[in-house]
Amino acid sequence: MRAVYVYYRVRPERSADALARASAQMRAMRTFCTLPPRIMQRCNDPSTWMEIYEGIADWTAFASALDRAAAESGLASCLAGERHLECFLSRDTEA
Repeated sequence: MRAVYVYYRVRPERSADALARASAQMRAMRTFCTLPPRIMQRCNDPSTWMEIYEGIADWTAFASALDRAAAESGLASCLAGERHLECFLSRDTEA
């Protein structure tokens, strides 16, 4: 199983809008994950956020759906810069 971490900086004046858009995007991604997606905020920098998606069995389908959900959510309009995606594979299971 894979876990995906997407981090980015949110423009502070768009924080409430960003949360609504990120939440909609993550709801669209629930079916691809064994655990509910969640969003976190950096402790020492509240403008840095991270989306966490865990238990992804079908990477190709997930990646394609995430691209669509991100575009449809309009979250990019609330960001200061680009989204950065990191994918990790569990060491205790087969790929």
